[in-house]
Amino acid sequence: MEEKSNNIFFGLLGKNISYSFSKSYFSQKFINLQLNHHKYVNFDIDDIQQFPGIVSEYKTSLKGCNVTIPFKESVFNYLDEVDAIASEIGAVNTIKFTNKGRLVGYNTDVFGFENSLLPLLKSHHTKALILGTGGASKAVSYVFEKLKIKYYKVSRNPIDSDQISYEDITDELLKEHTIIVNCSPLGTFPNINDKPNIPYQFLTRKHLLYDLIYNPTETAFLMEGKKHGAKVKNGFEMLELQAEESWKIWNK
Repeated sequence: MEEKSNNIFFGLLGKNISYSFSKSYFSQKFINLQLNHHKYVNFDIDDIQQFPGIVSEYKTSLKGCNVTIPFKESVFNYLDEVDAIASEIGAVNTIKFTNKGRLVGYNTDVFGFENSLLPLLKSHHTKALILGTGGASKAVSYVFEKLKIKYYKVSRNPIDSDQISYEDITDELLKEHTIIVNCSPLGTFPNINDKPNIPYQFLTRKHLLYDLIYNPTETAFLMEGKKHGAKVKNGFEMLELQAEESWKIWNK
C-alpha cells in the first residue's frame, strides 16, 4: 500500500478498469504540473459496498474520485450531497471530498458530451437514437433534451415510452434519426469485433455516429458508419473534457 501521509490522492471507482484512461491522463497531468505528491489510483472493486472501506482507508488524503461502469447510479447511496444536474440525470461520475469530510456527487459527462458534439451538428440533426440505457445514456439524453433534439433510447428490453427495441430500427426510422450514439460497451477492447445490432446498410452521409468508447479508437460500430459515408466520432475528446471539468470541481 502506498504511503498516504504526504500524498494527495484521486482515483477511479469502477469494475475491471485496468484499461483506465483516467489513471494515465491524470498521472501525466500531475507530472506536467509538477504536483509530485498528487497520486491517481484505480479503485477496482466488484461491489459498490466496498466503497466505504476505501473512504475509511484513505481518510483525509483522498480528495476526489471519478466513477465509471457499473457504479454511476449505485454510488448515490454513499454520497452526502448530489448537485442538481447529476440528481436530475440520475448518474454521478465525479465525487468531491470536501474539507469537512462530505462526499458530493457531480456529473461531468454532460459537459464532455455536449462540448464534443456541438461542432459536429448540422441543421438536419434533429432526431437521435441512443444505444443503451445505462448511466452514460442518461447524460447523453440530458444533453439532447437541452439541445431540443428528439430521441429514442434503444434497448434489448424496452420498458418506457421513450425506448424502442433494436428490431424497431427500420430504414424509415433511420432517415429521420440521423444521430446515433453508442452508450453500450459493445466493441470495447478486447472485444473489438462486437457492435450494436442495427441495420447499418441504411446509413447515409447525413448520419453522425458517436461512440462513447475510446479503446479502440475506431470501433466496429464507427467503421460501419464510415463505410456508408457517415461522420464518426469516438469518446476520447469527451473523456478529456469531462476529466478537466472534474479537475476544476476538485480544486474549486
